[in-house]
Amino acid sequence: METVIQVKNISKRYKITHWQGGYLTLRDVISNTFKHPLRFFKNKMSNIISGESREDFWALRGLSFSVQKGEVIGIIGANGAGKSTLLKILTKITPPSEGEIVLRGKVSSLLEVGTGFHPELTGRENIFFYGAILGMKKKEIVDKFDRIVEFAGMQKFLDTPVKKYSSGMYVRLAFSVAAHMEPDILLIDEVLAVGDAEFQKKCLEKMKSVARDDNRTILFISHNMNAVRGLCNRCVLLEKGEIKMVGDTEAVISAYLKHREGEFGKAVFEYPTDQSKPINIKKIKILGADGTVTAHLEAGMPFSIELGYSVNQAVAASRIFISCVNEEGVELFVSCDTDKQPELFTNREPGNYRATFQFPATNEISLAAGDYFLRVRVTSDPQADHLIPLTIENLAKRFVELPGVMALASKWHLEKIE
Repeated sequence: METVIQVKNISKRYKITHWQGGYLTLRDVISNTFKHPLRFFKNKMSNIISGESREDFWALRGLSFSVQKGEVIGIIGANGAGKSTLLKILTKITPPSEGEIVLRGKVSSLLEVGTGFHPELTGRENIFFYGAILGMKKKEIVDKFDRIVEFAGMQKFLDTPVKKYSSGMYVRLAFSVAAHMEPDILLIDEVLAVGDAEFQKKCLEKMKSVARDDNRTILFISHNMNAVRGLCNRCVLLEKGEIKMVGDTEAVISAYLKHREGEFGKAVFEYPTDQSKPINIKKIKILGADGTVTAHLEAGMPFSIELGYSVNQAVAASRIFISCVNEEGVELFVSCDTDKQPELFTNREPGNYRATFQFPATNEISLAAGDYFLRVRVTSDPQADHLIPLTIENLAKRFVELPGVMALASKWHLEKIE
């Protein structure tokens, strides 16, 4: 077989800056200048001049592997493992700090479904707009237009602005456009994160046929282990920027899930503040039926997920998704904050927020006792992707799991925090 991708000792280093000084605020200036002018400016200026420090952060370190023509390779790992960084290097969005990559053939990437969509344009207009961003020529889009629309099942809503689409409609159209590209190498990052079970199956079959019938090579990043199982014949497991395992898909997934089991027992997850992100998730809490923080939930009882996040800058289109997968990687439910509050899609005012998702457990909709993973994702930022463990205990009686993937337009409560 012909080798079409060679990754040779790739490393990626970033410089992280830490400010050690303070900053001047208008309140400080007004209230303190008149009280103690000399002392105020002396103390403030000494803090500011104290400077900054820098350190090296290695997002990837010494990665080496090869991919044969026609192979479908899964790239898996926890948040921060370096998966998206690797794909950015392969797509030449960012260069490696060390090492070499050899690619043979035309390369196309799908790093986040729908990132090129414009909310004010109609579905029809966005097919051409998004297709052009993905590298398709106008004639190619025209020739494939009917097939794109038929695959998405969006004939009725083609002339509706996409800002009025539900999350499922949005993903259907975006993936359909991307699925009809014809590169030699296709790099895919988290495109099956949302959507109903039937459409996810349709997408997987489409990617399988592309790899099988057209002999194209696919690199597929996903937290959905069921999708990885169904699509990939080999996997690469990344951990903290290094390759921990390469091999058979089932063996690599089993090793990954076994490693993640050690994280169960936590109920509060905190993340660094990053002002450069349009939307920065800073804290995730698991709340029981009574609203208290807990890592252990009771089968058949409702629970809530509380998100603390900041909106640092205007963003044209954004959604926050929460989904749940079981230990086998099968996705059970997904919910989006804009399904009940569509105005959030195009209008999020800067500030700090607390959003609470309530899971409405009933006899028909509930989780059986066991261990699960909750995934929190911000569509406007591919890096804002958090996977947290969830334990359901069988304290009363056992409930059946959700049949397939359910789109839950559950209660979302949003409040602004000063």
